[in-house]
Amino acid sequence: MTEIEIGRGKRGRRAFSFDDVAIVPSRRTRDPEEVSTAWQIDAYHFELPVVAAPMDSVMSPASAIAFGQLGGLPVLDLEGLWTRYESPEPLLAEIAGLDPAESTRRMREIYSEPIREDLITLRLKEIRDAGVVVAGALTPQRTQELWRTVVDAGVDIFVIRGTTVSAEHVSGRAEPLNLKRFIYELDVPVIVGGVATYTAALHLMRTGAAGVLVGFGGGAAHTTRRALGIHAPMASAVADVAAARRDYMDETGGRYVHVIADGGMGTSGDVVKAVACGADAVMLGAALARATDAPGRGFHWGAEAHHPQLPRGERVEVGTVGSLQEILTGPAASADGTSNLVGALRRSMATTGYSDLKEFQRVEVVVAPYQHS
Repeated sequence: MTEIEIGRGKRGRRAFSFDDVAIVPSRRTRDPEEVSTAWQIDAYHFELPVVAAPMDSVMSPASAIAFGQLGGLPVLDLEGLWTRYESPEPLLAEIAGLDPAESTRRMREIYSEPIREDLITLRLKEIRDAGVVVAGALTPQRTQELWRTVVDAGVDIFVIRGTTVSAEHVSGRAEPLNLKRFIYELDVPVIVGGVATYTAALHLMRTGAAGVLVGFGGGAAHTTRRALGIHAPMASAVADVAAARRDYMDETGGRYVHVIADGGMGTSGDVVKAVACGADAVMLGAALARATDAPGRGFHWGAEAHHPQLPRGERVEVGTVGSLQEILTGPAASADGTSNLVGALRRSMATTGYSDLKEFQRVEVVVAPYQHS
């Protein structure tokens, strides 16, 4: 692997973002109607390779139900407003109307309300009763405390999501979460991340995770790159983790771990490139927060925006471009790549001659830095 000399005392590998790469059409094309965008994780089948990010601006119980009925995998943030307040709608409206200078301080106050286990049970039951797959997310820090409540509530898929999650967290203050033992003892598939390197992903796969989230610090509402200096150019990160998946399959004699790109995908072209680099599905936040029926009302934020000691995110205005259905499957009202995301993926697959997502992961990709201009 080629390294670049940063200075005499430090070398670094050149990594690529989705903006740096482009997909090359092949000799064969297909009809878009004959292309499948379906994928499956464990026993759960989805028509759309899109996972909704567990963020209050993206997913409420109602939008999770709608998203699941459209064919995607919705994930509810079990540390968000819906598990802290019985009626959080007025607070969601307040956050959308906050002055930017006041947003961090006020959001810290709002999110200081304790998480209620009875509300976790209630929200997951509401989604389950609608007949869609139930997925809930906790941070690694809260998983030890709340996992049993989540499992007892009947969750189908358990998501452990943090800025970065390792299989070997070291702490001198508390007993760290033993991911391998935890996943082994659970009866439900676990998706865990973020991660951005081959080695870290391989370690997470060895814990028994059903899926790995790739990326951190690249989302529209994150300031991790500015605050911590941490960033993972997503094209290289997804390709590295896809290589770890391949080698883990060889190591285990065929166990397949799903790679889910998480962050840095604002348009349909980014979604297409994520799959081309090896992702089985994508987790979207800001792209879905642009829905007219999203809880954020045209604004987007994550848990990093109200961290009590070191905020690494902010509330950003993303605007609205159409309904959730229009963003996912169209019809698109503009040509900027913010709506009909799956329709664009389907057309790209057809244009390059591939009939399903697994095949499309083999599409030819070139480095095309001229796209920055």
